[in-house]
Amino acid sequence: MNDNYLIEITHITKRYEMGDNVVMALQDVSLAIREGEYLSIMGPSGSGKSTFMNILGCLDTPSTGEYKFRGVDVSNLDDDDLSAMRNKEIGFVFQNFNLLPKLDAVQNVELPLAYAGVPAAERHERAVRALERVKLAERMHHKPSELSGGQRQRVAIARALVTNPGILLADEPTGALDSKTGVEIMRLFDELHQEGNTIILITHEQEIANYAIRNVYIKDGTIHYDRLNPNRTIVK
Repeated sequence: MNDNYLIEITHITKRYEMGDNVVMALQDVSLAIREGEYLSIMGPSGSGKSTFMNILGCLDTPSTGEYKFRGVDVSNLDDDDLSAMRNKEIGFVFQNFNLLPKLDAVQNVELPLAYAGVPAAERHERAVRALERVKLAERMHHKPSELSGGQRQRVAIARALVTNPGILLADEPTGALDSKTGVEIMRLFDELHQEGNTIILITHEQEIANYAIRNVYIKDGTIHYDRLNPNRTIVK
C-alpha cells in the first residue's frame, strides 16, 4: 500500500443473493483516499452509494476485492475486529442524529468512549472538549428534546469526533435540517477539515456535494467519475 493513503479500495464488488437472483450492488470499484481529504460520494437512489458507505464504514465487507485502512486488509476481518476498527477509526454522522433521548449532550458524546472502556473521568473530559470543538459546550447538560435540530447535529458530530477517528463519515448530514441550519453545519465541516480531519460526505444532493473538494459519483454500482470539484461552495 502507498503510505500516503488512509484508505485504498481495489476492484471491490458486492453482491446480494436473493433466492435465485443475484444483485450486483457494486462492480469493480477502486478508490484511494489520503488523510486530510474532503470528498463527497454522490449518486441517486439505487446507485450503490449506501452499500459503498457501509463498506467504507466497516459495517459490511466486499464480496471480492480488497479494502485497506491504514494498511490493514479490512476485507478479511471478522465481526469483532470490524467492530473494534469501526469504533476506533470511523466517526459516523447520521441524517437523524441517532442521539439517545434520555441522555444529555455530554452523556451522548461519551458513549463511544464508554464502549471502548475509557474510564469515566477521562471520557467526560474528552466529551466536553469535543463539544467545545463544535461550539456547544454551554448546552452540554441539555437533552436532545431541549436542543434545536442544528444543535442536535452538532452533538452528533462531537460524538463522532470524540474518539479522534481516522475519518468522519457523514450520511446526508443536513437532510433533517432547514437550509440555514444546513449551511451552519457545512461551515462546521469546513472548519473541521481545515483542522486536518478527513471528511467523507454521502449525499444525493449536488448542493451538498459541492461543499467537498473532491467529488465521486456512483451510478449503477460503478464509479462514474472521480474528480476535483470545479464549483466548490465556500462557506462565508
